[in-house]
Order: sequence, then C-alpha cells, then structure tokens
Amino acid sequence: MQDAQQIIDTAHEMADAARQAILPLFRSQSIITENKRPSDFDPVTQADRAAEQAMREVLARRRPQDAILGEEFGHRPGTSGLTWILDPIDGTRAFICGATSWGVLIGLSDGSTIRYGMIDQPYIEERFEGGLGLARLTTRAGQQNLATRPNSDLSRATLLTTFPELGTQQEAAAFRRVADQAQLTRYGLDCYAYALLALGHVDLVIEAGLQSYDIAGPLAVVEAAGGIVTDWAGGPATEGGQVIAAASPELHRAALALLSGQHGGMTA
Repeated sequence: MQDAQQIIDTAHEMADAARQAILPLFRSQSIITENKRPSDFDPVTQADRAAEQAMREVLARRRPQDAILGEEFGHRPGTSGLTWILDPIDGTRAFICGATSWGVLIGLSDGSTIRYGMIDQPYIEERFEGGLGLARLTTRAGQQNLATRPNSDLSRATLLTTFPELGTQQEAAAFRRVADQAQLTRYGLDCYAYALLALGHVDLVIEAGLQSYDIAGPLAVVEAAGGIVTDWAGGPATEGGQVIAAASPELHRAALALLSGQHGGMTA
C-alpha cells in the first residue's frame, strides 16, 4: 500500500489517544458501568466511549476518507475503500475487575482482508502489531519480532479462550473435544490470548460469538506472526462468529477436525 507508513503512524496515534483516555479511569473508584444488554451482562464504561471517540478524532484529522466501524458508535462511511475496525476496550469485564487482559483493538480492512492490526495493552505498555510488513511487539524495553511457536502436536498444546461457558451447548461440547486433547487449557484472557499466541507462548485460541471488531486487530497480528486464523469451518474469520487461531497448520487441522466431530484429526 502506497500509504502504508501513514496508516501505521495513524494507528499508533490512535492507540496513544486511547491510552490517554482510558488510563485515568482504570482501577478507578469513579468508573461508571452500564449494561448494554438487559438479558445478559454486557458492560460498557465511560472509558470505552472516551477511547473510541479519541480514536475517531484522530481519524477525522488524519484520514477522513476512510470508513470507521466501532463497537460503541457504529459505522461511518468513507470513500477510500478502507475501513478502520475499532474495539476501544476488548475485555470490559476484565477492565472493571482491575485485571489487565483487556486491550485496545485496531484493524484495517480493504473490504476483503484485514491488512493491518494492533492489540494495545495500555496499562502494561505492550503494543502488538501485524501487517504491512510488520510483526512486532513494542514495550518499554524496546521492540522484538513476533513469531508463533512451531508446535505441531495437540497433546503438547496450550489452548486459551475467554469464557468457560463458551457459546451454545453444541459449541461448548466442540470446544471440550479440543480441550480434552490439549495439554493445558486456560480461561479469561480476552484479546491478550491472541497476543500471547503471536508472541509464541501459547498454541491455540478458540472462541465463539465474536463480532468483527473483536477479531480484526488480533487476526492481523496472529497472521503476521505466522499463525492461522479462520472460522470453525476453515473459512474467513473477518466477520467474527466462531473463531480459531492456531500457531501452526498442523494444530489448525487437528483442532478443526475435533471441532467438527471428525476425530481422525486429533494429532498432526
């Protein structure tokens, strides 16, 4: 992309603006939580809204030609064919608990693929980005390249997801088939699970019920690090829904076989 560096610079400025909006409210006794879905607990805070607004202001100044799709303020059309997909705080439940598994998610779509993405954890100052030639983690200590680890054996794999009660009963049963074959399963990591996969510390992330803004940024980061991200049928995951991210093609095939009930694919 001819304007790749401007896109990267814009994403970093958005993430910086989101940090400034969020951090004064994190672990604050003044945080106000509302429930967006009365039938369930789907929290939103003033930090979510302030962060998305701050990112939209950056885009209005730097790239007004691009469309925006954000969790809190919806869709704004554009003329460039590019859409920024924003989740100002992925993991609001963790945020209101004072845990640090939440993050700011930024993705850039060209209408068919996610060209660039970012997972930013403001409190611990870790910024993961992927796409446009980058697979990089930036921390207070400096920068390092991202790369998934070359594990092809499901019996030695670490599997992450956010909720133990994943999706429907059928989805939970499918997840359990994979978890029963994995070495270790952990819960509650939100978007940080994908960051750990790209960093080479875990092997699989399996989730259901996602929205496009939940996966756009993580998808680009994981794929840039050498991983694979699809839906549970092996198709595109850009719209969310049932998502699997794997460190290697072998693990991806083995997990997909178990998710579909085809047990012949349990190992590589």
